[in-house]
Amino acid sequence: MKRVVLTKGLWIVLALLLVVTGTPWGVFAAGSNEITVSAAASLKNVFEEIGKTYDGQNKGGKTYFNFAASGDLKRQIEAGAPVDVFASAALREMDDLERRGLLVAGTRRNFAGNEMVLARPALSKVQISSFKDLTRPEVKKIAIGNPATVPAGMYAEQVLKHLRIWDEVKDKLIFGESVRQVLDYVARGEVDAGMVFSTDAKVRAKEVAVVMQAPRNSHNPVIYPIAVVKGARNADGARSFVDFVSSADGKKILEKYGFKAEK
Repeated sequence: MKRVVLTKGLWIVLALLLVVTGTPWGVFAAGSNEITVSAAASLKNVFEEIGKTYDGQNKGGKTYFNFAASGDLKRQIEAGAPVDVFASAALREMDDLERRGLLVAGTRRNFAGNEMVLARPALSKVQISSFKDLTRPEVKKIAIGNPATVPAGMYAEQVLKHLRIWDEVKDKLIFGESVRQVLDYVARGEVDAGMVFSTDAKVRAKEVAVVMQAPRNSHNPVIYPIAVVKGARNADGARSFVDFVSSADGKKILEKYGFKAEK
């Protein structure tokens, strides 16, 4: 079945149209057997396969994806974007939506976990073998996600502060708009190091070398929650997709991509 990836910019334009013109979302709505899933950037590869498998079992249905930083997706939902399902890379954004009453009660669940890693360009000549090496003068640029909107950036900040090197490296930090942008910076050699999820590093394994995993006690557990958004145009389809992600088939795909599926 067809799967369409929508850019962050498109959703912002749609949100502005709603606010400025009062245009109802129904103008942009998909058919009755279609759903729109807004998901954290780190879920792109795994959710595209999950969507393909789900659509294959749901004859006539189509799953549309919008991948971006969880914080940006949260704001789009708050602005009224036509989203059926939201999947975040942290509890923070989902908690905010739940407090505002923007989730369908009883549909929220945690479905996966991940780890934070320190990575460097595979062909880099800058020697980095530990987090402490980030403080060395030859390390000029370090990429992390924007802590305010990117969960991976929030976790990265926690790690650097826990290791007591934040103050020493903060002037070297380059903020990415998503964890995948951070990954791109590292893969292209535009920075000396970056902090991403372990699953992201695997996506670009030929271009990115993992230096080490962040100590688990150095940051909040990386937990991915998912829920049906209140006002979903296809509530039944949204619930079905959420159920599929947590099903045996969904868990198998999550684990294939290196995620820790919730038991």
